[in-house]
Amino acid sequence: MRGVRVLVAPDCFGSSLTSAQATTTVVDAWRAAAPHDEVTGCPLSDGGPGFVETLRATLGGELVAVTVAGPLADPAPAAVLVVDDERGRTAYVESAHAVGLALVPADRRDPTRTTTRGLGELLAAARTTGARRVVVGLGGSATNDAGAGLLVGLGHPDPRDVLGHGGGALTDVRPDDLHGLRALRDSWRDVDLLVATDVDVPLLGLQGASAGFAPQKGATPEQAQDLERALATFSRAAVDALGADLRPDLLAGPAGPAAAAKRLTHAPGAGAAGGLGFGLALLGGRVVPGAALVADVVGLDARIAASDLVVTGEGRFDWQSLHGKVAALVAERALPHAVPTIVVAGQVEVGRREWAAAGLAGAYAVADRDDLVAAALADPAGTLAARVARVARTWSPA
Repeated sequence: MRGVRVLVAPDCFGSSLTSAQATTTVVDAWRAAAPHDEVTGCPLSDGGPGFVETLRATLGGELVAVTVAGPLADPAPAAVLVVDDERGRTAYVESAHAVGLALVPADRRDPTRTTTRGLGELLAAARTTGARRVVVGLGGSATNDAGAGLLVGLGHPDPRDVLGHGGGALTDVRPDDLHGLRALRDSWRDVDLLVATDVDVPLLGLQGASAGFAPQKGATPEQAQDLERALATFSRAAVDALGADLRPDLLAGPAGPAAAAKRLTHAPGAGAAGGLGFGLALLGGRVVPGAALVADVVGLDARIAASDLVVTGEGRFDWQSLHGKVAALVAERALPHAVPTIVVAGQVEVGRREWAAAGLAGAYAVADRDDLVAAALADPAGTLAARVARVARTWSPA
């Protein structure tokens, strides 16, 4: 009997392994444990860390190096991927280059102070390439300012110095502080701005940017509540400043500033990367699922159809994973082909009922006990390979 055709299609494992490194580790471990199988790799991204690297592997293109302000205003190296094709010139940028959590030491993480200004500078650099289509990957951020700093990085005036210093400074923002927003939005009308988000959560609420994600960026529960109020204040001020530019959709319900604010803040993906989805929507950006965008670029559906089993993975498989992350997307794409999908993650925090409902046939943790987490972080590739070897012998016995 011939071996199993296995497709390995993971995301990155946090800051421990890039998606390419995770793919290589899983492929090698599976081949060693089940040499009779045919194993191929397909690194993926949801818009977070590794977005540009993953796209370049398929699209090619030229990397343009730039230096921008990091989350704490320290210089950070970044890149713009420029691709020319039949549609013209497209520039791809990755928010994690400018605002990534990995750029901030653990003892300095404070989403009330970190700013997205550097992403604005990165987008400005993308414009200088002559691209008429700009794709921004969102995810893995250390920030929670709903894109207020991004506006400053793009040249929006900040006379009261309240926009570029993190979400904590937005508690007193007023519509007058955003009087240049309409002109800034107009300056982007000739650009097709696509926002590839890693999660489909709203800006505000229990699963929004502040309540759902600020704690993992270093916020205390009290700070998360303060950030929720600050982002609500900023969103209302921004909608008031844009006024008639936010023309109501006749099928979207009531008109007026309150209705417009609600539509923008409740839109899927508005809360991605600390609210950057909302901030880019203010500029006219179209928000799309990042995992789906990358999957289409790399031809994931055809690869799945040619396989008997798909192995995906990420650093932590939790409730966020079911809201636009790679693992859920891979399982969704595999279902029409009747190909089982399993996930191998650093930690699994989703119950069997939840991951089965998402279309997964199995979920395996590298560190399935709390006392194993430190060892997994100390040797991410080695511990992942050991776990994959055991999984391979389960799904493809000799």
